Amino acid sequence: MKYYHFSLILLLLFSCSQNRPRKEEGTINIYYDQAFDFRQTNSPDSAFKYFSKAKDLFSQQKDSLGIAKCLVNMALISIDRGDYFGGQEFSLEALRYFNVNEKKQFVYFESNLHELALASFYLKNYDQAIKYYNLSLKYAPDSISTLTTRNNIANAYINKKEYAKALEIYQHVLQQKIISPEIYAMTLTNLASAKWERNEKYNAVPELLKALQIRKRENDIWGQNSSYSHLADYYFKSHPDSALFYATQMYHIAQKIKSPDNQIEALQKLIKLSPNEETKYFYSVYEKLNDSVQTARSAAKNQFALVRYDVEKSKADNLVLQKDVSAKRYQLIIIISIALLLFSYGILWYRKRKQKIELKAKNAIRENQLQTSKKVHDKVANKIYRVMSEVENKDDLNKDHLLDQLEYIYNTSRDISYEITENRQLKTFSQQLSDLFSAYISNTCLIEVMHNEEELWANVQEKIKGEIFIVLLELMNNMKKHSGATRVKIEFKRHQNIISINYQDNGIGLPKKMTFNNGLRNTETRIENISGTITFETMNKTGLGISISFPIH
Repeated sequence: MKYYHFSLILLLLFSCSQNRPRKEEGTINIYYDQAFDFRQTNSPDSAFKYFSKAKDLFSQQKDSLGIAKCLVNMALISIDRGDYFGGQEFSLEALRYFNVNEKKQFVYFESNLHELALASFYLKNYDQAIKYYNLSLKYAPDSISTLTTRNNIANAYINKKEYAKALEIYQHVLQQKIISPEIYAMTLTNLASAKWERNEKYNAVPELLKALQIRKRENDIWGQNSSYSHLADYYFKSHPDSALFYATQMYHIAQKIKSPDNQIEALQKLIKLSPNEETKYFYSVYEKLNDSVQTARSAAKNQFALVRYDVEKSKADNLVLQKDVSAKRYQLIIIISIALLLFSYGILWYRKRKQKIELKAKNAIRENQLQTSKKVHDKVANKIYRVMSEVENKDDLNKDHLLDQLEYIYNTSRDISYEITENRQLKTFSQQLSDLFSAYISNTCLIEVMHNEEELWANVQEKIKGEIFIVLLELMNNMKKHSGATRVKIEFKRHQNIISINYQDNGIGLPKKMTFNNGLRNTETRIENISGTITFETMNKTGLGISISFPIH
């Protein structure tokens, strides 16, 4: 005898009416709405795909309840497609996302437990089914759900041949004060059938007919189908003609509700109960319908297997992609960390190098100051002291000799003061020369400088620059003191590795019998020290012309 299970229909009702998200209560997920649209248009494969997409989106939105509801619906579709193990897998995964302390989640949690129980029942694991049904009772939203669940628990005990436990549950349900006619008729049918199955002498007809009358009164077509099936089974051996009548009624109802499974069950009864001349007809109808159903189910099962494969493949691909993204993110973090370390090291190295350079510069300045102090002491102070001693101790001191001594002290002091120092090093050499010439420009003397550009002095040694600076300084001093010039022209040229300097003024020029003072003699010496040449000549009877040339190395 077949005991009908009622959880799947109940779950369909729950899913359609309550699992559709309400936007004001949670995150918006268009895939979830599309999945329900496919469910309602009887496209379970597409619904399954979109529930999977919705689950992934809920996961990104960190919506645990949304994830759980998607898994519950995926489990329901899997079980409905005959994939009981897959249904169990989804339902077990859904358990992780529910918060059983939130009352608003009870209806979804109870549905999930029903699916676990249903899958276990179809897999003939009745103990597991009973376990999950009992757990679901705690979260049942109303008496209809509670009493339906108790019927299912009793049905599981019937399949275990534990009739006493089943009968106790059926009787407990029938004793409830508040019970719908449909559940009462269902429970009464199950109770009568269980008593008869336990004891074949038990007369189950009064209870079965009472249940049938209730179902007719309530227009419970599916319930009537169940009643006709039980009555046909009861009369099968004792009154075949009555069994044939009820089997025929069952077949008509099954056709009315368009249930292939119930039609096949009714045809099986008719084949056994009908006269020989009708048996062949019913068998041909049965064979055609059964083949059609099996073919459709095999195709649907294969199609669903492909859908599941695509979903799992997509999931696996996403995991690989996430792994690749995580690996690239990890590599990027490592690269950024290394770059930050190198940057930090670079900053530290730069600061230390800067400090080292600054310290070296300070030490150089300090050393230069010490050398200058030593030169002033040795060359100037000592010479002054010697002159002072001569003036003090010699009554017949020669005036020209004294002037020569003072000129020597002056030239020495000048050389020291114009040596390359810290302040001069801050400017380019062309700028230093420009500053020098500017110092001698006045209202009575105009100085024109040509081609004194920085490129001219490129790669010229510092020693040569220093000597040239002092030579030009000496020329400027002589011009101011002795020439009486009002116009001076200085032109710089460079050809390959030779630099030439041409000096011209409109002063008194050179006397015929010229005696070079110490300053001019020093200019000749300095030019010779840098392997250069210097010539002096009078320009157009008046004025002075000086030509200087020297190699840059």
